[in-house]
Amino acid sequence: MKHPGFPLPDTSWEPTRGFWEGAAASELRIPRCDACGSLNWYPPPACRHCGGEALTWRAVSGRGQLFSWSHVTRALFKEYASKAPYIPGIVVLDEDPRVRLVTLLVDCNPEGLVVDEPVECVFRPLSFSEIEGEVIAPMFRPIQGG
Repeated sequence: MKHPGFPLPDTSWEPTRGFWEGAAASELRIPRCDACGSLNWYPPPACRHCGGEALTWRAVSGRGQLFSWSHVTRALFKEYASKAPYIPGIVVLDEDPRVRLVTLLVDCNPEGLVVDEPVECVFRPLSFSEIEGEVIAPMFRPIQGG
């Protein structure tokens, strides 16, 4: 079931609230296990690596490599129609290659993207023409000269 503001994310949903609070502060935050120090994404109830139950949202560098992407010219959902064309992608974080974020790629030409290209996080307003409101969201762009 879609939440009322779909496709805007529900920034108050407890499992991801720390992520969106970080974005509002221009920080990319990922849960880190207090016991073993491993990053855990998508936020689990316990550490995937040691089973520790204490996870704390921590800022990471916001740098990574491009793992995969797609150039969308025709939106699947009507809410995204005003965004097309756009480039959803998967980014592997420098701090831990097991952490892969689904994101939007910005400030780039889709034909010029390459696998493992260095990217950096930027924070931009996410809004949709027929939905009230906006959310500051982490997005990624290629690092110039990276």
